Amino acid sequence: MVELDYQETERRLIELARDGDKEAFGELVQRFYPGVVAVVYRLCGEVTLAEDVAQETFVRAWLNLSSFQLPAPFRNWLYRIAVNLAFDRLRQRKALPVTTAMEIQEMADPSEDPETVVVKREQATRIQQAIQSLPPAARAVLVLREYGGLSYQEIATTLDIPPGTVMSRLSYARERLRCLLLELVEEHHA
Repeated sequence: MVELDYQETERRLIELARDGDKEAFGELVQRFYPGVVAVVYRLCGEVTLAEDVAQETFVRAWLNLSSFQLPAPFRNWLYRIAVNLAFDRLRQRKALPVTTAMEIQEMADPSEDPETVVVKREQATRIQQAIQSLPPAARAVLVLREYGGLSYQEIATTLDIPPGTVMSRLSYARERLRCLLLELVEEHHA
């Protein structure tokens, strides 16, 4: 019942926003902004860029709201816009520095000793570097699944690829990530 109410509220907000209601669109932004930033951050590895792309995503969503097809999930449509914008920006900028401010903020626990905090920061940096090293197509599928919470079918729809391609890219990304992380652990212990 709660899920239905959430979906119905989302649908109503979209309809109001289509009619020019900026407050309704603002509520949609509040609902989806954190998820869009998180997905873009995992794709590009830079907090500032993720925030910029998220803002541009919502500007484009507002300008193209009439092209959004209900009852498709609004989140998936936003993720598609965000992924495309993120990869466009990455192509323009080539190599980006990896920052971990977002992970550090997520993992901050005042009861942890400083050594544990440093170890977690190093781990977060290694994970983000490994994700960044994946080919863009595999990275997009992995990020949408693991950080965006999309199902295989939702990823297929979002990226406009067959579900079988989603599964194979996700399998490749997970295996490649596992190998990269194992290499990093071995280097760290060497």
